[in-house]
Amino acid sequence: MNIGDLEYTDEIKKATDDIYQKVKDVIPPFEWPVYAPFIHKINQLKKEKNAVILAHNYMTPEIFHGIADITGDSLALAREAVNIKADIVVLCGVHFMAETVKILNPSKTVLIPDLDAGCSLAESITPEDVRALRKKYPGVPVVTYVNTSAAVKAEVDICCTSGNAKEVVESLDADEILFLPDQYLAANIQKETGKKLITWPGSCEVHERFTAKEILDYKESYKDLVVIAHPECPSEVVEAADYAGSTSGMISFVKEKKPAKVLMVTECSMSDNVAANTPDVQFIRPCNLCPHMKRITLPKILKSLTSLEPQVELDQDMIEKAKGSIEKMLAVKSR
Repeated sequence: MNIGDLEYTDEIKKATDDIYQKVKDVIPPFEWPVYAPFIHKINQLKKEKNAVILAHNYMTPEIFHGIADITGDSLALAREAVNIKADIVVLCGVHFMAETVKILNPSKTVLIPDLDAGCSLAESITPEDVRALRKKYPGVPVVTYVNTSAAVKAEVDICCTSGNAKEVVESLDADEILFLPDQYLAANIQKETGKKLITWPGSCEVHERFTAKEILDYKESYKDLVVIAHPECPSEVVEAADYAGSTSGMISFVKEKKPAKVLMVTECSMSDNVAANTPDVQFIRPCNLCPHMKRITLPKILKSLTSLEPQVELDQDMIEKAKGSIEKMLAVKSR
């Protein structure tokens, strides 16, 4: 199949119209004829190949609403990955997420449409760094954010996500904890738990760019604006917000509270995805894009599902070591 030969036909228009009705407020009509043929073909291939598509909340709307079977934040995707029945899993997100799916499904074919879809947090720390920290702080339990490589997860005691970091930290019988690698998430969780968290100078290149002044300026410009922030943001940004939580927590907040105007302080594609589900809420968008997430596109997804490449490969020893820290995380009840 030549991917470049896909055309927008009347048949495809009819088959994808229900999807477009959901995203019509966030995808202009002139763009849909470009996306629809890919969406139609990908959805056909999923059925033919017994494949399932997992998409992170930061995926663009045509992926998130058009082809995804399971959506969510890192914790939600990890929880759902345990129950996957399909033979093939396509992870629309970044590389560490695909590794997590492979760790939890070692016998399945796990695809990521672009192997270069990385993460500034995951790239900020290595297994050697963790081993050096263990020598420097003997006996101190080590928590790593899920935004790390499988090799790092294999060296720690337990993983966490932004959705359950507080609960993971509180589950450990220790007053001092190594918390890696996100310095801002660590600072925010330390305030919530009162425990001493030894941090690492890692950060998310999207969230670290937000400032408290920016948030306050938005609040001054828009009356009755509700600001919700991701805890990967600097503490002063979280303090300036009305609510802070994981991407799933932020979505739940909007659905339940239905503020008239909301500003989501996170990767900006998420605002488009939530807006499609909550048309009565006005979204003010401070747009910081994740360049790694944006490497995942419909043409790459179609190519990956067609060729069954690139596959995520991990050796069995790595899988066994990393699996323990992930399973401990999944056993901790989140908020």
